[in-house]
Amino acid sequence: MNYSDWFFLVSGVLLVIASFINLSRNEAWWVRIWDFPHLQLALLALLWLLGWLVMDGNGPVVEWILPALMIAALLYQSWLVFPYTQLHRVQVMRYRGESPGRTIKLMIANIYMDNRHYRSVLQHVQRHQPDLLLIVEADDEWCQALTPLEAQYPHRVLKPLPNTYGMLLYSRLRLHQPQVRFLVEDDIPSVRTFVELPSGEKILFYGVHPQPPSPTENDRSTERDAELLMVGKEARSHEGPVIVAGDLNDVAWSHTTRLFQRVSGLLDPRVGRGLFSTFHAKYFFLRWPLDHVFASVHFKVKAIQRLPSGGSDHFPIFITLVYDPAAPLQHDEPQPEEGDREEAREKIQKV
Repeated sequence: MNYSDWFFLVSGVLLVIASFINLSRNEAWWVRIWDFPHLQLALLALLWLLGWLVMDGNGPVVEWILPALMIAALLYQSWLVFPYTQLHRVQVMRYRGESPGRTIKLMIANIYMDNRHYRSVLQHVQRHQPDLLLIVEADDEWCQALTPLEAQYPHRVLKPLPNTYGMLLYSRLRLHQPQVRFLVEDDIPSVRTFVELPSGEKILFYGVHPQPPSPTENDRSTERDAELLMVGKEARSHEGPVIVAGDLNDVAWSHTTRLFQRVSGLLDPRVGRGLFSTFHAKYFFLRWPLDHVFASVHFKVKAIQRLPSGGSDHFPIFITLVYDPAAPLQHDEPQPEEGDREEAREKIQKV
């Protein structure tokens, strides 16, 4: 084989492995990181196939087996990403009209702890006027810098930390039974609280930011998965409206996130609307959706948008949801598949 054949053989084998290794249930970080770049892998697979057609590689392995595997990889990546395009049916219906007293505007911002563009966050809040503002990666300096918000947001849950896992929740709406919880790890907080709408109805809200699987954070995904599934099981057991939001350090199409949806019964407003990729803000070619809002079948969407990063490595997400008591009749609630409950139980028991 010549150099061209070797290039297509080696690059093709690596691409196929990278495309399908996520099907393994191995929780090691070097396996789980391949949950993330499926859009990028799809583009690389397409480029490989186009290059192979142009170069007309020789040899039975390069000429038949690898192209067939590459087509399978391209189809698989496309299947994973397709729900987050406008060609797919929406999972959360759009709300048209006005609903005084039942609308909730939510902004999530991973501000990147070492980022000191405080004014950008304050400007976003001033411009969009969220009812709930969830800030993650906040340390004491960020907490102090956002003090001007306290005049507009009388209800707050503040847990700044120096480890990039601090969490601040600001609310115009009354909070009931607010809790800062450490579900899995002693230094990774989450927030659980009831939010009272102007109508008097209450929403159960979770703010989460589990550790990602990575060589610098956690060498496995077990703790992240367990925290998400703990919250998912609680959400399923609550009969009223629920919102789960935050930087999940997982992508929308991963096995864990899809398991979380089936366990929790929550819907993803992005399905049928777009990727709304929030990370990495500085590298357009390495970008995927890490910051999420999941809502129970009681909600419809008025608007959703990605905001400018303001110096962070994440883009904030701003979403307007409407609580509609009739919505459960119009939505299909995700249901656990065979083995889901057992898998969730085993993951939680590992920590």
